Amino acid sequence: MMIESPAIQPEESSEHMPQTGRDLFDVLPPLPGFRAEVIEGNLLVSPAGSPEHTFAAVHLYNALSPLCRERGWLSAPGGLTTCVEGTRDAYVPDYLVVPADCPRWGNEYLSSKVIMAAEIVSPGSVCIDRQEKPRLYAFGGVPIYLLIDPIAKTPTATVYSNITDGVYLRMAPVSLGKPLKLPSPIDYELDTSLFMG
Repeated sequence: MMIESPAIQPEESSEHMPQTGRDLFDVLPPLPGFRAEVIEGNLLVSPAGSPEHTFAAVHLYNALSPLCRERGWLSAPGGLTTCVEGTRDAYVPDYLVVPADCPRWGNEYLSSKVIMAAEIVSPGSVCIDRQEKPRLYAFGGVPIYLLIDPIAKTPTATVYSNITDGVYLRMAPVSLGKPLKLPSPIDYELDTSLFMG
């Protein structure tokens, strides 16, 4: 008796299948408890931060909200995506400040028009936040990148600014607890004790 192999199913048309990390990002359903980003063409999905991580972003939002309202800017802790023109990489900073009329690509704010992006380092984001994001935000034209690092051996806050040729030329770190001057266009002295304990 001859056994026939099961019918071979035709492959789905490749024109409906995601071809790049960005294509897959564009069709992802909401992923509660996770953050999806496209970094240098690669789709990265990481767990959302701890409650302390979230509260640090909320403290930053609360500190800068009066200034943002006064200047007509919008700001939010987490959940907003920035899109790098050209590469279409998509970053989801822990805190974002944009002008009220910031141009968008779909629901994503164009990185070159963002005023400031901030990241709060967590155990799962150490390498990306400390090493990759300064380079990536500078390449995307974000004038100010604020890195809050409460898990470093010496907890710090560092502001990156003065972009030339896609690189931040100025990096100003302070130990948490000390004031940190956020440069223009923010022009604000941030009390970093907000991020302690």
